[in-house]
Amino acid sequence: MKSAAFWVLLPSLLSASLVYGVFPISNVKRVSNLPFVPNKFIIEVDSLSNIPTKRSFARSLDAVYSSLQERAIKFDVTKEFDTSGVFVGAAVTLNDVAAIASTPGVKAIRPVVRFAQPNPVKSHVVTGPNDSQLPVDSESTHVLTVSILLLYYLQKVLKNILQGVDKLHAQGISGAGIKIGIIDTGIDYTHPTLGGAFGPGHKVIGGFDFVGDAYTGANTPVPDSDPLDQCNGHGTHVAGIIGANPGNAFNISGVAFSASISAYRVFGCSGSVTDDILVEALLRGVSEGQDILTLSLGGADGWTEGTATVVASRIAGAGKIVTIAAGNDGAFGAWFTSGPGNGINVISAASLDNTIIPLQNATVHGVDHPPITYFDTFPLPIPGNLPIFATSNDTTVVDDACNPLPASTPDLSKFLVIVRRGTCSFVQKLTNIAAKGGQVSLIYDNGNGFADISVGNFTAVLIQAADGEFLVQQFAAGAPVTVSFPQTGGAFNFPDPAGGLISSFTSYGPTNDFFFKPAVAAPGGNILSTFPVPLGSFAVLSGTSMATPFLAGSSALLLSVKGRSPAVATAARTLFETTAQMIGSSKTDGAPLQTLTQQGSGLVNVFNAIHATTIVSPGELILNDTANFKPIQQFTVKNIGTSPKTFKLSHIPAGTALTVQAGTIFAADGPVPLAPAGATVNIVPSTFTVRPGQTQTVTAVFKPPTGFDASTFPVFSGFIQVAGASAADTFHVSYLGLQGSLKNKQVIDDTDVFFGVPIPALLDSAGDVQAGPLNYTFVGDDVPTLLWRLAFGTPAFRVDLVNSNINFKPTITSRGFGGIGPFFSFPSPHNGGSFAQVKIVGSLAEFDFVSRNNDDTDPTGEGFSTFVFETPTFANGTTIPNGSYRVLVRALKVTGNPTREEDYESWLSPIVGIEATPS
Repeated sequence: MKSAAFWVLLPSLLSASLVYGVFPISNVKRVSNLPFVPNKFIIEVDSLSNIPTKRSFARSLDAVYSSLQERAIKFDVTKEFDTSGVFVGAAVTLNDVAAIASTPGVKAIRPVVRFAQPNPVKSHVVTGPNDSQLPVDSESTHVLTVSILLLYYLQKVLKNILQGVDKLHAQGISGAGIKIGIIDTGIDYTHPTLGGAFGPGHKVIGGFDFVGDAYTGANTPVPDSDPLDQCNGHGTHVAGIIGANPGNAFNISGVAFSASISAYRVFGCSGSVTDDILVEALLRGVSEGQDILTLSLGGADGWTEGTATVVASRIAGAGKIVTIAAGNDGAFGAWFTSGPGNGINVISAASLDNTIIPLQNATVHGVDHPPITYFDTFPLPIPGNLPIFATSNDTTVVDDACNPLPASTPDLSKFLVIVRRGTCSFVQKLTNIAAKGGQVSLIYDNGNGFADISVGNFTAVLIQAADGEFLVQQFAAGAPVTVSFPQTGGAFNFPDPAGGLISSFTSYGPTNDFFFKPAVAAPGGNILSTFPVPLGSFAVLSGTSMATPFLAGSSALLLSVKGRSPAVATAARTLFETTAQMIGSSKTDGAPLQTLTQQGSGLVNVFNAIHATTIVSPGELILNDTANFKPIQQFTVKNIGTSPKTFKLSHIPAGTALTVQAGTIFAADGPVPLAPAGATVNIVPSTFTVRPGQTQTVTAVFKPPTGFDASTFPVFSGFIQVAGASAADTFHVSYLGLQGSLKNKQVIDDTDVFFGVPIPALLDSAGDVQAGPLNYTFVGDDVPTLLWRLAFGTPAFRVDLVNSNINFKPTITSRGFGGIGPFFSFPSPHNGGSFAQVKIVGSLAEFDFVSRNNDDTDPTGEGFSTFVFETPTFANGTTIPNGSYRVLVRALKVTGNPTREEDYESWLSPIVGIEATPS
């Protein structure tokens, strides 16, 4: 997962581009930016007995290959997967997807997808056991935080929940005999706290490097048998959270420090990974007998259908525990959790904030002022006292240092530069400061929130607004102010008002196909853990990447007590969910519980899970949307103890998440607004006694909340609490529903909000919006680029070429469009991504299960999608004849029927003339 720095005082509009700014069309790079690898797919094949052309083949793959060869379909196999009962298929390079999909024995075909490497916004390398940032008593923190390596005290309720792991350690339960496979960036197993060596008899007993140091996701992997990582560190950090040996210099220990670890390296020193490699790693983990597989990686997609997602889910369903990060895209709102964490059967991890952030103080000299807290875990390595220089004496300036500093600016190399946040990026401000020699800067907040910031390679930190304004005022008055950065004694525990709550960076669910994600939460902010020895040995990172290995370690403790059977493994998620601690949305009296779309079933309590003598199942009740509402739900309560138990049941609603901005088609940015009104539930029976070995069935009848605007797509959620005689014998079942129909949610963004001009659009060779008929030669840059945004996910996104005079009325009106004729219908079912039976000339692109876009205006982000028609060819590689055409874009609505034309949104481009010179 892209690890997120610990955010505090997060503003309600972290990303306000849809309200306050427009992204210039001229900034759109005319390159395809989709996460799909061109012409590369993963096919899944059926069992041999179900293939009519099997003949004498020993493998179903060979039968499919033969059928393709007989039909003269060109393909190249780059990787095979042959794990019976989980996944049998191949990664292939090809052009004609439709021909493959119609081949006997092919069950599914999915594009190869890239996942970005886990990339902490900021990481802090610890200087040693005497580092001023560390607690005076590391072991006391260890006790409070259940060995999850946190740096500071948690609130009392969190302490009571989390100290359970420490209690389990005291009982001799530390994961012995359990094998955990970490699929990540590799591990520096030379680290003494991780055993110091590799192979049988050591902590890191095995693994494999699928890619090599130089792999970036865009080049050829160079695999070998050594998963050593000394250039990245993410996987080493994950490994320490699971398995750091006690007795190290920092007195920390992993959740399951007696477990055995295998390292499956799927990232190089930088770059991304394609999901065919993730599938290979998952299946190898199964073949090598891992009890648990954990993946702190992924990318926002909102669906349960990606290849790695499907494979991970099947592995979990077959009796292994699979923990995967939910994602760090909470700023972009609901319906945005990550794959492969969206796998139906996997345990998707949310992150919990801690109550105090360990920061540093700078000392002010020359005037009377308290120490200035700056947002950094460790002291800035700046010796002596620095005089200050303010880039502007106006503390209300909105674009301070966004433009080159004036010629009158002195040499800033000996100054501490004070600059106000706002308008442009931090890096742009610091670049302008560096142009005048500035080397160290304090950026003071403008009201957006005191938090960790990304400053590239510059030396700069954020301070609070009042402190910055004071320094600027003193500078303007000519006061002899200097500032120093104590290298020891400057640590300060900054109180986080969101401590003990779900981390704001945790991605919100549910999935677009309405599965319950994330599943459960664990602490994930500012975690001290192991790091590669050449990179400093210990570091602090934050994100759902850190919560995920905590859940993997908890799972190891569970299996070491309950046994490694498939039955125990498949029940683990439900056990963690039903014994978890509910989390509020704030610390304000009367505030609702946090929506389950972000907290899942709550904070994991592994001690209660292991010692539970009551089994409540299932842990999740999916009520679905209004059109598919399932109001009557049932669950069971089984007494596996030795004495009768009496329970009282009650309904505890969580806040209803208003997932779409009112009056718009756009997702509400995080933190997603919550309304206190929830569902009503009739529970039968509401009290009962269960004798040992007996099971009670409970029926819950739900009514959705009323009074909400259905266009905001309110997701309501909560708990049915099953309260016994003690807190340890109290459980809950989580539920999730939607007031509104997913089929009514607009998918294609047809507004001018993001770009200032209506979209979708074709961009011409100059990058301008094509407003009328235009010819393209496909020589050099003279090619069209399709630009679009999705306001919601779609199961099917298709781009076809049609005749310029087609009689078709799109749902989205285009500029430069001539006569519009009547609707036409799809005469037969959509099969294998082909629309060949409707009046199209040919398919240009086909994408299934596509995520919505966020509102990130970074050109390299996920705010919009582009697809360049680089050559005058159809998707199957055949040449498009010269002539006049239009581009037809269609997106299937969620829950829509692919055979019904009215279930698609559609757009027709202006006329595109193709005048390509024959090659």
